[in-house]
Amino acid sequence: MGTISDIGTVVGGSTPSKAKPEYYTEAGIAWITPKDLSINRSKFISHGESDITELGLKNSSASIMPEGTVLFSSRAPIGYIAIAAGEVTTNQGFKSVIPKQEIGTAYVYYFLKQNLPVIEGMASGSTFKEISGSTMKGVPAVIPDANTLSRFNDFCVPIFAQQRILEEQSQSLTTLRDNLLPKLMSGELDVSDIDL
Repeated sequence: MGTISDIGTVVGGSTPSKAKPEYYTEAGIAWITPKDLSINRSKFISHGESDITELGLKNSSASIMPEGTVLFSSRAPIGYIAIAAGEVTTNQGFKSVIPKQEIGTAYVYYFLKQNLPVIEGMASGSTFKEISGSTMKGVPAVIPDANTLSRFNDFCVPIFAQQRILEEQSQSLTTLRDNLLPKLMSGELDVSDIDL
């Protein structure tokens, strides 16, 4: 038995000042909000609605987390969970967990999913429930022995890799559909000569 701190490092997020447009960009450092996870219900996420700039990162308390970090929304609402598909930052609505190497992303991901009711029960607040960083670090955790963890990761890692590929393909096809459909409907693209 231990706590979440024994399976990974709990990291909060931050929002660079919205009054400074130079802190935000369309292609910069990935910055994820709970809203992004509510829109994109995939297991993996690489970017949100907007990115932040190096200047925005420098002038906030946001920190870059590595690929494989398990993102966990800690308020409004508690419990959106996704895996960082690359380096990301988040806003303050997260208490993300960077898994210890010997524990692995898959175990942390499923641990948080399974223990969501426990974590929600530990949240506090009158306007809306929120789980603080110190409370998140202290959530009780069962920590399997090294052999069990190794076997679990050997089983999960290839499945997660395949899921990630399938999600990326699905997103690519969705983008393609969204770009082509208006052109087909308006007649800008003519497909009448195509023999199906």
